[in-house]
Amino acid sequence: MGDVKICDITDAVRDEIKKFRFSKNNDNAALILKVDRDKQIIVVDEYLEDVSIADLQELLPGHQPRYIVYTYRMVHDDSRVSHPMCFIFYTPRDSHMGLQMMYAGTKTAIQQEVGVTKVFEVRDLDDFTEDWLREKLK
Repeated sequence: MGDVKICDITDAVRDEIKKFRFSKNNDNAALILKVDRDKQIIVVDEYLEDVSIADLQELLPGHQPRYIVYTYRMVHDDSRVSHPMCFIFYTPRDSHMGLQMMYAGTKTAIQQEVGVTKVFEVRDLDDFTEDWLREKLK
């Protein structure tokens, strides 16, 4: 399989992750990270506040992987509200193999940087729904 190239996480991206983790979002928020293939580093694609899963579905590219750090406003059956943070590794089946390898190779490092235990993988945007996430977060 050869060497899997692990992309560097710059200090700027580390700062963005930290800022996102400690921000007090009362709504859904997403930090979307992507690989810069030429520089072989991780860069911030978008930072979105008050973004629904349906919005994310629209925004994510159909053929390129992304890392998504997502804070989800969850109302529980007993009316309590929590804001679980999760890490979603989106890797479409038909994305370029070399790119998939770069993302897969860097996933663990990003995950550790984000520091969340709720880690999910999505291969198909149609599966990435609110019901799917609620089920995962139970």
